[in-house]
Amino acid sequence: MERLKNCLLKKPSKNDLDDGLETAAEYTERWTSVRIIYYTMFLMSLGFSIILTGVWPYLDKLDPHAGKEFLGWIVGANPVGQMIFSPLVGWWGNRLGSIRLPLLCSLALFSIASGIYACLELFPTDQKYWMLYSRFLIGVSSSSVAVCRSYLSAATKVKERTGAVSMVSLAQTLGFIVGPVLQGAVTMFGEDGLPLVKNKLHLNMYTATGWINVLMGILNFCLFLPFVFKEKRIAALEAMKQQGMQSEKETWKSMKPDYLSAWTLISAFFILVFNFVFLETLATPLTMDMFAWTKAEALYYMAWIMAVGAILASAMFLMIDPLCKRFPEQQVLIWGGFFLMMLGRAVYIPMSDTPPKLALPENATLASLRMEDDVTPYVYGSNFTNVWSNLTRVDFDYSGPIPTAGTETLDGGIDALGCPPSQEWCKTTRGMTISQFLVGYAFTAIGYPIGVTLITTIFSKVLGPRPQGTWMGIMTGSGCLSRALGPVFLSTIYTKYGLYWTFGSTAVMMAATMMWLWQMRERLVPIPYDASCRGEELVSVITKGDQASEEKKTTEDGGDQLNGNSKDSSTPGDS
Repeated sequence: MERLKNCLLKKPSKNDLDDGLETAAEYTERWTSVRIIYYTMFLMSLGFSIILTGVWPYLDKLDPHAGKEFLGWIVGANPVGQMIFSPLVGWWGNRLGSIRLPLLCSLALFSIASGIYACLELFPTDQKYWMLYSRFLIGVSSSSVAVCRSYLSAATKVKERTGAVSMVSLAQTLGFIVGPVLQGAVTMFGEDGLPLVKNKLHLNMYTATGWINVLMGILNFCLFLPFVFKEKRIAALEAMKQQGMQSEKETWKSMKPDYLSAWTLISAFFILVFNFVFLETLATPLTMDMFAWTKAEALYYMAWIMAVGAILASAMFLMIDPLCKRFPEQQVLIWGGFFLMMLGRAVYIPMSDTPPKLALPENATLASLRMEDDVTPYVYGSNFTNVWSNLTRVDFDYSGPIPTAGTETLDGGIDALGCPPSQEWCKTTRGMTISQFLVGYAFTAIGYPIGVTLITTIFSKVLGPRPQGTWMGIMTGSGCLSRALGPVFLSTIYTKYGLYWTFGSTAVMMAATMMWLWQMRERLVPIPYDASCRGEELVSVITKGDQASEEKKTTEDGGDQLNGNSKDSSTPGDS
């Protein structure tokens, strides 16, 4: 137990206490609170991702007539709720001067909404609307991300912030990864599960995810109680010392942020997330169109590609802080984040010598031959499609005849593989190679974590030590808006105009944002007592301040000796 406690509690080194802003005990309490924020950000991401692979079969079981159109509303309810309430929760935290009450309310709502999702069987009617309502409430509860980011800015020194924001971004990414893994783990309960309330409520592979959220939400709620979570806002103390002010409010009022830089970073965050949702929206249909993969093959291969991409992104989160100790943050953001994301889009512009394989009956015939050659069914369990062999889902002990009809059929009754002729551009454009796809995905997996982390880091420094709840809410809301608009824009452009327009427009969008960031690079700096990301900025400013004070004192002493009266030395001529 003592070893576990030592792992969770961060102890200061000698250099950490040299500035005299806190004691060793206060340092430990501050970093304990920061690590609780890490867990909270992990949980908010987990709450969104844990149901994604199971929500469709759960909805279909509760209401077979709901349809996949309603599924889209359920998945979209979470980011919409977060987008609406993030600025409001951030403003509330600013008004209170504390994040404890907003977070306690958000986590209570998170647990209640997750409980509703787990208990949908208890509602006799309108179960699909109760599911929609529960997902919207979870989105509302995840608006606490705004105050978490605000507190992270307030609870870290300037030199610590890049590393802290990198870790909180890593925690969010892990939440998105672990969610589907937990959903897969609870499939051992099966569809019927264990009865909790006889003939009314069951613990099965769908409801278990809701109960996991409930338990983790209650734990998170307890971590924010006063005897565990102690708010430590050291950024204001650091600024007060550098500015020579006597109060926090006086300090941040004397340090006006660069609003153009702030809005530039909010816009850059919107564009970055807007381009990243390509992976969520088009990756699977793109591979099916370009490489003539079946639904099962696309889901299987994309699962592995995304897993490797997630590992690569996690490694990049850990490398951001060391990179920013060698190079300025603005340069790392522009070249490591936006330039690589732009390359990731440009690489997807078709370069193959041959057009994509069209989804015509002869391709379907080949798929049929593959089925007939292999009597033993290859089973792939997809939550969104029912596929036999690589086209239909069956039980492992099934011994009946092999059907010849797929889910989407041509006149012959068999799935067509390849680029559908209904997309006119399939007949005229060149195809994409698998190497292109993998290289572009790798650029995205590297560039996105760098971009999203450093935008948030620089944004917090541009705003200074002032309360940042409302501003962080606006940034979080812009990301949610891009998650809502991005899929609609990308899927429409892709379907109607094809690869050149889809990836050409997104590459131009990233290039234009990168050029604007390059023009603004000199202004994307902390105010006004810090000018770089290397961690030595405070020493430099303190040294300059001391030199200026000594020069001023020498001038005043010289004036005293000439005039014989120190009170008369501060004249316009002397200054």
